[in-house]
Amino acid sequence: MSRGLFITLEGLDGSGKTTQIKRLAAWLQRRGLSPIVTRQPGGTATGDSIRALLLDSRSTCLAPMTEMALMFADRAQAIAEVIEPALAAGKIVLCDRFTDSTEAYQGGGRQLGSQLVLDMHHLICGNLQPDLTLLLLPSLAVCLERARHRNDRVAAQSGPDENRFEQEQDAFYRRVWEKYREIAARDTDRIVLIEGNLTIDEVHEQIAEAVAERLITAGHAR
Repeated sequence: MSRGLFITLEGLDGSGKTTQIKRLAAWLQRRGLSPIVTRQPGGTATGDSIRALLLDSRSTCLAPMTEMALMFADRAQAIAEVIEPALAAGKIVLCDRFTDSTEAYQGGGRQLGSQLVLDMHHLICGNLQPDLTLLLLPSLAVCLERARHRNDRVAAQSGPDENRFEQEQDAFYRRVWEKYREIAARDTDRIVLIEGNLTIDEVHEQIAEAVAERLITAGHAR
């Protein structure tokens, strides 16, 4: 059995990842492929507990190194419990965020630097790399407006409090946004950058084109 295909979606909160990963999963289903869809942080019982701690706005005293260590603890569990078994079984895995997020948010936003994150990824994750990363990068202003509006709406509906990062200042998000662009410029073979304030359909079309091409290359096309 051939190894599966590991596809990640990246971008700031409010970039449209959640919508697009659902549309991509449905697109694959229509082609007779049944992807495993997961997210980080989260996606396992352990990961969901870590997610609740990391994203809760009441978690005000987490040091940047603690935050990064928790991200990698979540990732290690997801790799062992979900990602690697699925890939070994020849399945397609769609993951909402992976180590690029840690490099952007903790390496860039928290100013820990890229090398520390990459070293941790090599050590903790066995340097597992996605086969394809779809990086959604609307303008910074659009991302912030969408994310803050969404989380305010969820909180008003008594949903989970996941506003911790949205409380950061714009300078933090500028560093994250710029780090994402730096990562995309460095890893052009892996990352497809989808820029601009596009419509949902326009973004999906670019995603479908990129995934279709990668499916053919990897021998998963049907």
